[in-house]
Amino acid sequence: MWNDSRTLNLIANALYLAAALVLGACALLWLAQRPVFALQTIWIEAEDGTLRHVTPASVHTAITGRLVGNFFTADLERMRQVFETVPWVRQASVRRQWPNSLVVTIQEHRTLGLWNENRLLNTYGESFTANLGEAEDERELPVFGGPDGSEKLVAQRYAELVRWFAPVKLDPERVVLTPRYAWQVELSNGAVIDLGREPTTAPGSDTASLESRVQRFVQAIPVIEARIGRLEHADLRYPNGFAVTTAKPPASAKPNTRKPASTMQPNQKRP
Repeated sequence: MWNDSRTLNLIANALYLAAALVLGACALLWLAQRPVFALQTIWIEAEDGTLRHVTPASVHTAITGRLVGNFFTADLERMRQVFETVPWVRQASVRRQWPNSLVVTIQEHRTLGLWNENRLLNTYGESFTANLGEAEDERELPVFGGPDGSEKLVAQRYAELVRWFAPVKLDPERVVLTPRYAWQVELSNGAVIDLGREPTTAPGSDTASLESRVQRFVQAIPVIEARIGRLEHADLRYPNGFAVTTAKPPASAKPNTRKPASTMQPNQKRP
């Protein structure tokens, strides 16, 4: 081999190339560690153009001491997770901006209402923790409750209830899903409505759906309040009717104001 000049040249060239790569890597490492590339600025921008609750002060408080690395070495995925711990941040994306900055795009939680007394529910049906006072500054929030994991179901039901009660200009102000998965609603006029559970879809079942029960009740509300009095409570858990309680029945009304709004069989069970 030592007499083969071609082989010796190949070996020499390989050694030169390896040395050059090592020196280049060292130079890049040295350059990357220069102070000019230390992260100096973090730009915060809103995904939809407006941030209502996230402020530079809240971001600074949440990330202080938790960002590691410089422009080249920063772990963007880890940094995204850090920014998503800032109160009111639902999602964050992070990108580098030459030579020493990060640009963070933030999607804020948009509050739908209060959840189980000490949390908030956003418009995606996700519960989150934030300053309840900040949320209530925007508007009077509806109240929601339900078992853990039922947030999306409750948010969906709320949207349906808003639509169902719109013809009588009433809004659901409180929507609760009980541990037995029965629904209860309090309306903007103070009336409490027991909807019961979602009916079975088994073949042959004649139980009315929640929507049909509410629609039947909504059609009767003007007549009930005109003839009996202001509605306080309604029980819609009957398959073919409902029972109501009014605040002050007129003098001509019978003492017992709780009555079915349609004919029911004596032994008929609620769903």
